[in-house]
Amino acid sequence: MKVQLQEWSKLLLTYKFALEEVSTKLKILNEELQFIHNYNPIEHIKTRIKNPESIQAKLVRKGYAITAENAKSLVKDIAGVRVICSFTSDIYHVFEMLSRQSDILVKEVKDYVHNPKPNGYQSLHAIIEIPVFLTDRIEHVLVEVQIRTIAMDFWASLEHKIYYKYQERVPCHIQERLKETADMISSLDRRMYELNEEVQQFKLN
Repeated sequence: MKVQLQEWSKLLLTYKFALEEVSTKLKILNEELQFIHNYNPIEHIKTRIKNPESIQAKLVRKGYAITAENAKSLVKDIAGVRVICSFTSDIYHVFEMLSRQSDILVKEVKDYVHNPKPNGYQSLHAIIEIPVFLTDRIEHVLVEVQIRTIAMDFWASLEHKIYYKYQERVPCHIQERLKETADMISSLDRRMYELNEEVQQFKLN
């Protein structure tokens, strides 16, 4: 049992290091853009690591044995970074800058901004692989990156709380209103982007 605990602790430590690396990369990009263009597309960054219980439950649901090796190879979202941007265009700009870096390998992309989920959820999801340099080896670690606007994050946060309250059995009329609200938020994002573009043109003139 002690050996297993050490194995899981060691595994999660590498994910912690991977999150710190990705967060640092994002902060550098944001600060450089602020310095050069006086513009920072990233409002804030959130990180999280799944706890062992959550990882093990996911392996059980998928029908796999509970091992640290299975967790590493089969659970792609152990480490997560959520990037909150000002505008929809910033989502793709930030992702492009991050994915261009030579030590990052993009493994998977799901664009729920251009193709929202049926319930209205919007966000850009990507699974990236990043090397973590340890004392005796290099570990290639998967990190899930979610990039969304402030408005998208606001909606997703409230939707999560509603689903938790109803234990995922949300009444149909509330689901419909959530979808309507997601459409309103999408419209709001477009209007704010258009306003920003107009301001930028004014500055150039």
